[in-house]
Amino acid sequence: MTINQSDATGFNSGETTSGRGQLTFAVPKGRILDEALPVMGRAGVVPEDGFHDKANRSLSFDTTREDMRLIRVRAFDVATFVAHGAAQVGIVGSDVVEEFDYADLYAPVDLDFGHCRLSVARLASDPEESSNVSHLRVATKYPSLTARHFERQGIQAECVKLNGAMELAPSLGLARQIVDLVSTGATLKQNGLVETQRIIDISARLIVNRAALKTDPRVAAIVATFRADAELRAQGKAA
Repeated sequence: MTINQSDATGFNSGETTSGRGQLTFAVPKGRILDEALPVMGRAGVVPEDGFHDKANRSLSFDTTREDMRLIRVRAFDVATFVAHGAAQVGIVGSDVVEEFDYADLYAPVDLDFGHCRLSVARLASDPEESSNVSHLRVATKYPSLTARHFERQGIQAECVKLNGAMELAPSLGLARQIVDLVSTGATLKQNGLVETQRIIDISARLIVNRAALKTDPRVAAIVATFRADAELRAQGKAA
């Protein structure tokens, strides 16, 4: 049994010469993609040359596998496409997996790259500590994770959704604190902010649609290949 993508998404995903529907592999735009491509290549997922052309505005690309195509979308959309079965496999940060917490999304492999953290930050000149208040206005791209984090501390977080330029929110009076991704902390420092709490550590994950994993053996084979590669890289680091 294979998933009928025309039923699920309103368009025909195409047929291969074997008669089995084409798999769709979703990848995110941005920094994770550069680290993902070598891992994907070792797993036999190699995009067509047009994928690497910066002038190419296409969102869907062929691969060296006749039965697989790539779609390149925003990171948050990777999770949505996979969870709803429009794509069967994808790569995305664990922050996205945790934020949406889709029941139909399964993240079986930690790919061990794209490392960063989701943290709370405030202006360095602001003496307020969140433990002294019962309500906070927080600017973030992650309202669900943010609300759950502060709720565990007995604090009601009023989340102001921003998709970027989070660091401006405190200085412009939009929100007292922010929750955002942090790597080196340099961007926070340059904008007069200090990191006060770490919510979760983040890395890239291979994600799959649960139904596709159960019904299409190709999806299980992809998981096994990526898992084997991750284990080999881990062994290489430990050696």
